[in-house]
Amino acid sequence: MVDVFITRKTFDEVLAYFDEAGIGYFHNAQDVPLPPAELAEQLAQSGAPALMSVLTDTVDATLLDAAPQLQVVANVAVGYNNVDVQAATERGIVVTNTPDVLTETTADLAFALLMAAARRLSEADPYMRAGKYKRWQLFQPHLGLDVYGKTLGIVGMGRIGAATARRGALGFGMRVLYHGHHDHLEADREWGAQRVDMETLLRQSDFISLHVPLTEETHHMIAARELAMMKPTAIIVNTSRGPVIKEVDLVAALQDGVIAGAGLDVYEEEPQMQPGLAGLYEHVVLTPHIGSGSVETRLRMSMTAAQNAAAVLQNQRPPNPVN
Repeated sequence: MVDVFITRKTFDEVLAYFDEAGIGYFHNAQDVPLPPAELAEQLAQSGAPALMSVLTDTVDATLLDAAPQLQVVANVAVGYNNVDVQAATERGIVVTNTPDVLTETTADLAFALLMAAARRLSEADPYMRAGKYKRWQLFQPHLGLDVYGKTLGIVGMGRIGAATARRGALGFGMRVLYHGHHDHLEADREWGAQRVDMETLLRQSDFISLHVPLTEETHHMIAARELAMMKPTAIIVNTSRGPVIKEVDLVAALQDGVIAGAGLDVYEEEPQMQPGLAGLYEHVVLTPHIGSGSVETRLRMSMTAAQNAAAVLQNQRPPNPVN
């Protein structure tokens, strides 16, 4: 009997957890996505009441209608814009995610991108490997920007945004500005952070890090108008969702020197990049959606999703419901 349909290759520990709990599963052991039609067909045929999905699986009304037996969609991600939550709710299907477990890891990467773009590490590394470094110079080819003591703007002061702000404030003596719907009392009290309107954050920040979910409100919240407000020496970092930035406008801003640089882990038409972005190197660092990409964190995410699925199957409240 199949209780859980696992859409992608997962950890042995997850399978062992299901085995120990007596929960049957179908496991797509290939780490490649099933085409939507094939996923719908196989899910329906399996009869599984639980779907363990990843962020590249589109869980929409069409898929849900193909599998009326579904009780829970356990998404292996903190974000769930790949799941039509409203459609699931209307069908009585629980949707869960994996918050908290990836907070510090993603904040690590956000700050790594900030540092790498500021100090031009992605340019300096191949320069060194190619044997181009011949002597120390006062005006070396890869002079960067200081980070310590600068102003860090956080857009979206949730768990990951706050963790990134903490790194800047406590580790690098940065002044922290943030934009969000609510005050963050700990940040205000402990780090001297200040909640400001979006325009103030854009105009005053030396580094801007995006940490918002993808919604109608946040889609293209950074476009030509917003980029033009930023300092010409500013660097923007995105580890949230690609469409938060209008990528064609970002490429133009980088090409024209409107801003100094960018550190990107997500892309508007992922896995594709906007033409021209790959050819930008100065103060630009690009990574392939590895925000949560440590072995420990991906395992914790997968185990959390498995526990969410198991709870629903056992008629219990899951640890991390979305709806």
